Amino acid sequence: MPLALLALAVGAFGIGTTEFVMMGLLPDVATDLHVSIPTAGHLVSAYALGVVIGAPLLAALTARMSRRTVLIGLMALFVAGNALSAFAPGYDSLLAARFLSGLPHGAFFGVGAVVATNMVAPERKARSVSLMFLGLTVANIAGVPVATLMGQHLGWRATFLGVSAIGLAAIAALALLIPHDHTQAPAAGLRRELTALKSLPVWLALGTTVAGFGALFSAYSYITPMLTDAAGYADTSVTLLLALFGVGATIGNLLGGRLADHSLRGTLFGGLVSLAAVLALFPLLMSAQWSAAIAVTLLGAAAFVTGSPLQLMVMEKASAAPSLASSANQAAFNLANAGGAWIGGVALAAGFGVTSPAPAGAMLAVLGLGVAAVAYAVDRRRTVPTSARERVVASHVPERSSSPSGV
Repeated sequence: MPLALLALAVGAFGIGTTEFVMMGLLPDVATDLHVSIPTAGHLVSAYALGVVIGAPLLAALTARMSRRTVLIGLMALFVAGNALSAFAPGYDSLLAARFLSGLPHGAFFGVGAVVATNMVAPERKARSVSLMFLGLTVANIAGVPVATLMGQHLGWRATFLGVSAIGLAAIAALALLIPHDHTQAPAAGLRRELTALKSLPVWLALGTTVAGFGALFSAYSYITPMLTDAAGYADTSVTLLLALFGVGATIGNLLGGRLADHSLRGTLFGGLVSLAAVLALFPLLMSAQWSAAIAVTLLGAAAFVTGSPLQLMVMEKASAAPSLASSANQAAFNLANAGGAWIGGVALAAGFGVTSPAPAGAMLAVLGLGVAAVAYAVDRRRTVPTSARERVVASHVPERSSSPSGV
C-alpha cells in the first residue's frame, strides 16, 4: 500500500477526534460559557450540519481542481475552524466555528477515497479506503480519550488547539506524500457532477448508508446510560469501554476492507446481518459487565465492516462524479447519526427501557439490508437484459466463409 495513505489517515485522525470529543467536553463548555447542557449539545448538531452541507457543496465546487490541492485546502479550513473554536469569545461564535469545522469533513473523506483508490490496483480499492478510515477509528481509541483528558485538565480550549496542531501535521503529510501524478481530477462541469447523482443505484446506496449507520447511532448515542444503568458500570469506566468500541471499529474496518476486495456485496450483506444480530442481542448482553464489554466491541466491529463497501459502492455507481458521490456518502453518514439518535430517543421516551434503542437499531439494520437487496435486484435487472441482448445479436450474426470467393 502506498505511503501516501498515511497522510490521509492522519487527516482522518484529526477529523475523527474533533467530531467526537465534543460529547465529552459538553459539561466543561456549558459551565464556562454559562449555557445549559442541552444548549451546549447544539454544538454537536452544528458540526453535523456543517458536514451535511459542506460535503456535496465543496466536492462539487472543487471538482475541476487538483485533488492534492483540494485535500490540503480542506485541511487548512479544518485547522481554521478548530483554531477559531479555541479562541471563540462566546457561545454563538463557538457555534459558528463548529459549523465551519464540519464543512471540510465530508469532502475530505470523499476526495480522499478517490485519491486512495486511484493509487492502488483494482483488487485493493476497498482495502485502500479502509486504511484511510483507519485514522477515524483509531481516533476513538486514542484521540478522543486523550483530547477529553486534555480538556478536563487544561481547559476545553486547549483541546481545539491540539486538534489544530494535528491538522497542521496532516497538511505537511499531504504536501509531502500525496504524489502529483495521482491527483489531477478530470475536467467535468458542475452540472455533469450533479447529474451523476440522479441515478437510482446511487440513491439506493446512499439509503443503505443512512439505514445501516442509523442502526449504529440509534444504540451508540445512548451507550453510556446502557453501560451505567443496565450493566452496572461506574461513570469513570465509560471512557475505557468506549475505547473498546474503537478497537472493534478498527478491527471491523480493516476486515471489511480486505473482504470487500473479494466480494463487495457479500461483505455488505454480511456486515448488516451481523449488526442486526448484535443489536438484537444487546439487551441480553447488557445484563452483565463482562458481556457488556464484549457487546460494545462487537458493535464497533459489525458496524464498521460495512464502511468501506458502502463508500466504494457509491463511488462505483456514480463513476462520472466519484468525488461528489463519495462526499455525499459522508453526508449520509451524518444524517444517519442524527436520524439514528432520534429513533433511539423515541424508543426511550416511549418507556421501553434503557436498552430499547438497540432493538430499534436492529430494525434499522434490517431496513438497510432490505434497501441493499433492492439495489442488488436493480443492478441485476440492468445488467442481465444487456447480456441477453448481446447473446441474441451474436447468435444472429452470419458466419463468414473461409474461402476467398465467399462461396
